[in-house]
Amino acid sequence: MEHLWKNQQQRKSGRHESLVGCIPILRTPQNTAPLAESPPRSGSVSDEGPVDAQQLNSWGVSARVLNLVRNNAAEAKASGVKYIVTLEGVSRFKIDHFVKSTPFIEAVVTLHGEQEGLELDIDKEDAELQAAVINLRATGHELANVLSQLQLPTGVLGQLRRMLDNTPPGQVADLLASMIDLSFAEKLQILELADVKARVMRVTELINRQIQVLKISQKLQTTVENKLGKKQREFLLRQQMEAIKKELGESDESEQDEVGDLTKRIEEAKLPDDAAKAAAREIRRLKKLPASVPEYQVVRNYLEWLSELPWSKHSDDVMDIARAREQLNEDHSGLDKVKTRIVEYLAVRKLNQDLKGPILCFLGPPGVGKTSLGRSIANALGRKFHRISLGGVRDEAEIRGHRRTYVGAMPGTIIQAMRKCGVNNPVILLDEIDKLGRDVRGDPSSALLEVLDPEQNSTFTDHYMNVPFDLSKVLFIATANEADTIPGPLYDRMEVIQIPGYTFDEKLHIAKRHLLPKQIKSHGLDPAIVSFDDSALNKIATGYTREAGVRNLEREIGALCRSLAVEYADAKEKAQTDDFRGAVDVERVRKVLGPERFDDEVSERTSIPGVITGLAWTASGSGGLLFIEATQMPGNGVLHLTGKLGDVIKESGRLALTWVRSNAVKLGISKEGTGNVLAAADVHIHIPAGATPKDGPSAGVTIVTALVSLFTSRTALPHTAMTGEITLRGQVLPVGGIKEKVLAAHRGGIKRVILPFRNQKDLVDVPANVRQDIEFITVKTVWEVLDAAFGAGWRETRNVGEGDEAAVVEPSN
Repeated sequence: MEHLWKNQQQRKSGRHESLVGCIPILRTPQNTAPLAESPPRSGSVSDEGPVDAQQLNSWGVSARVLNLVRNNAAEAKASGVKYIVTLEGVSRFKIDHFVKSTPFIEAVVTLHGEQEGLELDIDKEDAELQAAVINLRATGHELANVLSQLQLPTGVLGQLRRMLDNTPPGQVADLLASMIDLSFAEKLQILELADVKARVMRVTELINRQIQVLKISQKLQTTVENKLGKKQREFLLRQQMEAIKKELGESDESEQDEVGDLTKRIEEAKLPDDAAKAAAREIRRLKKLPASVPEYQVVRNYLEWLSELPWSKHSDDVMDIARAREQLNEDHSGLDKVKTRIVEYLAVRKLNQDLKGPILCFLGPPGVGKTSLGRSIANALGRKFHRISLGGVRDEAEIRGHRRTYVGAMPGTIIQAMRKCGVNNPVILLDEIDKLGRDVRGDPSSALLEVLDPEQNSTFTDHYMNVPFDLSKVLFIATANEADTIPGPLYDRMEVIQIPGYTFDEKLHIAKRHLLPKQIKSHGLDPAIVSFDDSALNKIATGYTREAGVRNLEREIGALCRSLAVEYADAKEKAQTDDFRGAVDVERVRKVLGPERFDDEVSERTSIPGVITGLAWTASGSGGLLFIEATQMPGNGVLHLTGKLGDVIKESGRLALTWVRSNAVKLGISKEGTGNVLAAADVHIHIPAGATPKDGPSAGVTIVTALVSLFTSRTALPHTAMTGEITLRGQVLPVGGIKEKVLAAHRGGIKRVILPFRNQKDLVDVPANVRQDIEFITVKTVWEVLDAAFGAGWRETRNVGEGDEAAVVEPSN
């Protein structure tokens, strides 16, 4: 190459151009090994030392040196290439004999074929040669057509077709031979065919073979593509895309990282056996799914839920009973039964760590603090708290979750609460459990049967998770206003604790300790400059609210605080804050809230004969006063009952009238033997608040007393109320809701309450201050009721005679 480099430099100086001989190198000397399957040598000759003349092929190609470049030392060291040479083939030659071998090989050769661009003489009369040339050109065009289906550039194919038509046969044969796949032996054979005719015929055979190979390959490719389904093609394209990204250095390994992260999180969650098997199965599925498939996200979300549920995490309970009792007393006034039950649970839990959580149900009127009591219990136990509102829930899937076969499926509210709490022993409040609905989508109350059953909820199975989850350590607390709307099986699973309304003293305590500081803070006032007198709070509770709870009381306190906020803001604008008076007394309450909304209507109503005050238990769970009015008019002995009454209370009315008629003589409203006391009169009994439904047997004694008051023109003793069921023989039977009714009587200013004798034991639940303010008379018969209602001497003063006709319904002759 050094010699050639010097010659090239001299040629640039004006000397002749350089010609070299290019000869294939054989693996073994030509006379000792066959040419077949002899591969070409790779790399430069100098890499493997000098070449022996016996290793050279006997045929070669003379070539013209078009360009020769020598790399510098650094480039040569980096690439391993010292010279880069560009050659142009001229003609074939055959080596006759070698002249010398150093410093380079020189030989005497015989040129064959083309020389200086002129083709050697070809016999124009040789018809066979002419046919072979035509066949070669046609075969070349066919090869070009096959190559066009492989999407080769249009310019290259056009140039190839032009060369096929305008290039001498020998060069065409050489060109086509260089374009097809040939073995090393076949290439040497084409090189040694100096005869154009033989070369053309041989190349035509090889091209036909190549065309057949391409057609068969194309057919196989088409067949395979047709058999590939849509998913297979997508998979193939994704694999190709991943390969392209990898070549570009854009490979994303986030999927593998995501699967590995999920696997680690599931291992840390310490799943039970069933859940662990399900997780392992889904992880195997996730590894086989491409990230772009929708099912990938479904499986991934499911595994995330499995890993985030608190299978083994729990919070430590506060085992200090004294502290828990103090916390409960600080947050709520009264409610002794609830507090006692929680302290009992905590004490047993301290002795038995495996105790299952109770299922409590707080039943009471609105506004008595059932929901806030659940949060207070969680604070006392040192547990997480979560509230689930069940009001208006109609779909079973809200509790149990949706199956994963549905689009957008997710677990139910119970499992969601457990995930949010992060521990397996929180306090979960099921608010308004009595207001669950039901429709064609299922009955959510039935789904709650498993949740609220201590014997079953240890294996609660959500439709989405499809594996058991232990809820036995959860403390479930349900709240309800009415027990009638709770299905029997669900009611049976809960430990129901009645929460009655508050007394005035309890309301005063709640207002001073909780409501007042809350409203002062929410209205931006300073507790140091705002004060409420006890008399003012009492006036709000008695004159402006009459409820079992304290919601309206809080609203009225808020109205007063807003009035104070306006005055204080005006004082600040005028820089007269020293003149601001933040004390609230009774006078200020009347000024802001207006006239009292509730007055002593008991004394006004009961001063009229035929009007008696009864006690009722309202649908909201609180007690209330019930005024029963009776009157008579000329008629035919018909009894009229109005006031949106139910069947039971209507029967009580008819029963009361029957008892009065059967005892008319003893009552002094009819002379003995005068006949039917109502033969010429009708009786109308009405219970006001006609828009409110009323039912139940407890109004029996009140209706009897109202009828007797009507017929005898006597009024009941002032501030007296009563409740009790009557029989046809005049017995007084016990009724329910005594505590709520007594508290309602206390709120209404009642001083005397007549109760059935067998309800005397229920007075234990009544607060002591209420028992001190009210006189309780227990009775066994209707006669005792009348004695208590009208006074002990009413029988001696009833004197029915000629002068009493105005108070008596005269019998018909």
